[in-house]
Amino acid sequence: MKVIRVGTRKSQLARIQTDSVVAMLKALYPGLQFEIIAMSTTGDKILDTALSKIGEKSLFTKELEYALEKNEVDLVVHSLKDLPTVLPPAFTIGAICKRENPCDAVVFHPKFVGKTLETLPEKSTVGTSSLRRAAQLQRKFPHLEFKSIRGNLNTRLRKLDEQHEFSAIILAVAGLQRMGWQNRVGQILHPEECMYAVGQGALAVEVRAKDQDILDLVGVLHDPETLLRCIAERAFLRHLEGGCSVPVAVHTVIKDGQLYLTGGVWSLDGSDSMQETMQATIHVPTQYDGPEDDPQLVGITALNIPRGAQLAAENLGISLASLLLNKGAKNILDVARQLNDVH
Repeated sequence: MKVIRVGTRKSQLARIQTDSVVAMLKALYPGLQFEIIAMSTTGDKILDTALSKIGEKSLFTKELEYALEKNEVDLVVHSLKDLPTVLPPAFTIGAICKRENPCDAVVFHPKFVGKTLETLPEKSTVGTSSLRRAAQLQRKFPHLEFKSIRGNLNTRLRKLDEQHEFSAIILAVAGLQRMGWQNRVGQILHPEECMYAVGQGALAVEVRAKDQDILDLVGVLHDPETLLRCIAERAFLRHLEGGCSVPVAVHTVIKDGQLYLTGGVWSLDGSDSMQETMQATIHVPTQYDGPEDDPQLVGITALNIPRGAQLAAENLGISLASLLLNKGAKNILDVARQLNDVH
């Protein structure tokens, strides 16, 4: 019986996410065995510095990719939002699973349960590891103060509950749901209040780009609608040359054959911002329409999803980024980068 080795980070959430992907694969391939290999990444080890300061694009992926390169694992499960829009040449995203709620949630300190961000006392401190969240929420809720909080979900919740430093923290809804902690969600931030990170809520399976057997194995996990939304989002971010050191956020929806992409950029304090929406006609595919010479788009290989729909999604992301850049977004992003480097 063939054994497929699956790489993952060691955190509880990463293990839960990996177990869910392995369970889907086991159901599809009952004749295969799966071995999970957990490891620590740079992002797991450096906990005293804000993510945006470390300046390392592959914080949560580098060690896992090294194991993939050395053939110590056959595939790796990531949160898609942790994967850069340009992958090292030998790798590709072979599957993007059906997305969970991509929005952000507010978890309140026990003494503020029942409150909202709006009704928190003046000068309350809200913890987040994300410039994107802080910039948008500072703009919306000027009476609050935002401060960096690091660590895995368990650590951040413990800091919130046991230390009296934070009145609330912002976390991804999807992570809380996967951990079974829905009861801690005090408020869900809808895209009008806080747009989400590119790829947020979706799981990605990274494989060696030339490993056709494993590509075929995981390719069936692609969720067509999630895939097309995430191609548009990643193309938008890549064309803006955004990363975790600048506040960039998105919102996508597919409705009646149209893919709508809203994207925005913010200054670090949220005072300056730019946001636009564009749409493209897209038919969520039902069948495969033949192989491609160069299958990768924004680091993703989806051989079983029609190419035309993928290209339309990619072009939408590029067009929206170009529109914002033409309107002066580059200046906002450059200033945000410089300020982030200084502070």
